[in-house]
Amino acid sequence: MQPIPRHEPHLVVRSADGLTVAALRGELDLVLVRHLRPELDALARGSGDLTLDVRRLTFCDATGLGLLARCAERTRERGRRWRLLCDQPWILRLIRLTALGDLLRPETVLPGVPVPRRERSPGTGPGAGPGAGPGTVGPAA
Repeated sequence: MQPIPRHEPHLVVRSADGLTVAALRGELDLVLVRHLRPELDALARGSGDLTLDVRRLTFCDATGLGLLARCAERTRERGRRWRLLCDQPWILRLIRLTALGDLLRPETVLPGVPVPRRERSPGTGPGAGPGAGPGTVGPAA
């Protein structure tokens, strides 16, 4: 198992006026999920609405999607509003292919939440097209 580099935060949390925005970056895989699960569980148990911003993820596997689903369920169980901010076609496609759209309800833009500058990864950015980025799943059957 690889250690997670500490020079780059993978989770940045901002809270104000009953809203918590948690921004994830990097690769949301089994290794990172193990480190983030306790922190995201605590955010889901907290007070106020919760928005998870995944616009700066460069990869997301099944364990990452499972963590997002767990967070959404726990937030809603407490009667709080859940929002997932996602503008990456390859993550949106994974959500659609796994039938998690009704649970995660991804949104591409939220008022008052700035769009972060994104470092481009190979296969992403202008002209890459849907499904060309990291985490791509093969053609739908």
